[in-house]
Amino acid sequence: MDGPAGPSPCQNEQRMNSEAMKRLGADDSGCHCDRTQPEVKIKSKRYGRGAVESGLTHECGVFGAIGTGKWPTQVDIPQVICLGLVALQHRGQESAGIVTSEGVSARTFNSHKGMGLINNIFNDEAMKNLKGNLGIGHTRYSTSAASEEVNCQPFVVHTAHGALAVAHNGELVNCSSLRRMVLGRGVGLSTHSDSELITQALCLNPPEGESDGPDWPARINHLMRLAPLSYSLVIMLKDKIYAVRDPYGNRPLCLGKILPLGSSYIYKKSSAQHEAVLMNGCAKNGVDDRAEGWVVSSESCGFLSIGARYVREVLPGEIVEMSSHGIRTVDVVERPAGNHQAFCIFEYVYFARADSMFEGQMVYSARMQCGRMLARESAVDADIVSSVPESGTAAAHGYARQSGIPFMEVLCKNRYVGRTFIQPSTRLRQLGVAKKFGALSENVKGKRIVLIDDSIVRGNTIGPIIKLLRDAGAAEVHIRIASPPLKYPCYMGINIPTREELIANKMDSFKLAEHVGADSLEYLSVEGLVSAIHYNMRTPPDGVGGHCTACLTGDYPGGLPDDVDW
Repeated sequence: MDGPAGPSPCQNEQRMNSEAMKRLGADDSGCHCDRTQPEVKIKSKRYGRGAVESGLTHECGVFGAIGTGKWPTQVDIPQVICLGLVALQHRGQESAGIVTSEGVSARTFNSHKGMGLINNIFNDEAMKNLKGNLGIGHTRYSTSAASEEVNCQPFVVHTAHGALAVAHNGELVNCSSLRRMVLGRGVGLSTHSDSELITQALCLNPPEGESDGPDWPARINHLMRLAPLSYSLVIMLKDKIYAVRDPYGNRPLCLGKILPLGSSYIYKKSSAQHEAVLMNGCAKNGVDDRAEGWVVSSESCGFLSIGARYVREVLPGEIVEMSSHGIRTVDVVERPAGNHQAFCIFEYVYFARADSMFEGQMVYSARMQCGRMLARESAVDADIVSSVPESGTAAAHGYARQSGIPFMEVLCKNRYVGRTFIQPSTRLRQLGVAKKFGALSENVKGKRIVLIDDSIVRGNTIGPIIKLLRDAGAAEVHIRIASPPLKYPCYMGINIPTREELIANKMDSFKLAEHVGADSLEYLSVEGLVSAIHYNMRTPPDGVGGHCTACLTGDYPGGLPDDVDW
């Protein structure tokens, strides 16, 4: 993925000038922005929080685990959560946290949070203090609040009915109106995080009232109607976890089953059999399929490493209750009539790990299909096909198979250098490319190369990569991007701040090729991307699927709210 650059001095001056802020997105510096779509007004929410400078970044990762049967469970729940978060580390590297409960006291949880990578936060001493039969975890890259320890998740609040912990992936599109409502009821907020706002909103009594203690499914339902998107949530009480996905299914969330060591797992052909397995926890055909525990995760990529098996996705609008007895659906909140599911299509393009499962298909196979479609749309005579590792590799293999041009590695990646988008300045990012990649000169010299990458954000790192290949002796370098041009901001948990910072709004593919020094440059079309994603996708249960393409087309699910913060 092409990494973004930091703001220019001119942009910094604009941000300090309120009048200039109103003109963000205006046609200047040769910008060719499409003005047929509504503008997203930039307000103050993201300024000064470090998110704008980061460009396109991941959202966050959430994880939860609970032991079944009698407690104390034999499953090391804190270790399972920690390993689950390691598998989700690609979704956020700023901070992480784990909160556990022993299932006995409603007053106290065990908690440990900190800044940095998971392996540096959770040492032996920290893990010893995280005793519990259930727990939730979170790994974070900031979107709506600053990169500070106070914003580390999961958030814990103490209610009249006991402690409550919440971890959130996504961003509330109507955050301002929800914040005003919560503050108007006399509730104080200590951070700017959407996630803390969710915890406080869950403390409010539902409109229909409660007759015998707190009705948590009703409270969650109320929250979901107040805030239709975007979120996947794990909510922990004393002895239960609720897994929640917004009605549009914008953010991913899936369920897995922890099996006894040495047991087998089979997928049931019959949906009735499958449902029986979920309810009873054991298979019917003599296979030991009993669950020792259940996990919920943003992605399924870490399930095998913790002895869990992928079961299914949490459906859009579904509220799943996880307890020592197993899992069950307690409610489903419907979308407004006429609105379709809007799963973020960039999960397939870039964010998800290649071995994760979405909509019945592995991400890797979807990316390969994107490469095949790209070869059909943008063929070119060349000697070899290669990729910017590793995000472009699956698409490059697809392009090679479709075109008949052999795949060969041309870039060697230094795995001990951090992601370039984390560095603050354009110069450091460009130098970071040299530190991050080396050219395999013997594979490059005299060759016409088709180089595949997954996306281009600001166009600052693809140029140095091309120069690296030319310096190694490449005869031609043709860039092919396995996604359409990014043109519009995202306000649902992916940090694409302004249209003027996206290179596709300033240059078409011909001018961009000249700008970065490529012999040619072409993108996959929106239609090609959608077709590739649908190629192996399992038909959703309701027969109506759908993906959010707002950052590509400006078509936002549910339309733009009036009080969007940026």
